[in-house]
Amino acid sequence: MVKYRITLTAEERAALEQLVTVGKAAARKLTHARILLLADTASEGQTDQDIADALGTSVPTIARVRQRFVTQGIAAAVNHRPQPPRPDQVKIKGNVEQELVRLSCSDPPQGRCRWTLCLLADEMVALGLLPCVSRETVRQALKKTPSSPGSSTSGASRRTPTLSSSGGWRT
Repeated sequence: MVKYRITLTAEERAALEQLVTVGKAAARKLTHARILLLADTASEGQTDQDIADALGTSVPTIARVRQRFVTQGIAAAVNHRPQPPRPDQVKIKGNVEQELVRLSCSDPPQGRCRWTLCLLADEMVALGLLPCVSRETVRQALKKTPSSPGSSTSGASRRTPTLSSSGGWRT
């Protein structure tokens, strides 16, 4: 494992100390600034394990901050690196979602008393609505729809009146 050595200039050290002293920044930014200050070879030059124990962080985090400082500079080491954009994770939407609800409200296949999530997922692929879909994706799509066959209210269970202890009916 390559160990990246950190040597801060006087201006960098002053800026980091100012950032930590003021304390008006994100916790991650302050932790990374403290890591750089403790890892500076001009000062004590502590080991990664000592820094991890002192700051309550992990050794791999310290290694990543060291590497980013050496390869990309102080701004990249201290500031939060934004996450890469994620692809659209919702596979079932629009017409496909309507078809799923229609299918789930229809009669189940021969020999079955009800639709299962796996059956619905397989049927959606068989109909050519999606190239592949998991039962969890089908579950999430059905969960967000307010449809409940045979009921005018949304939700899985109906409220039924119960007899209270005082003898009156309570809903």
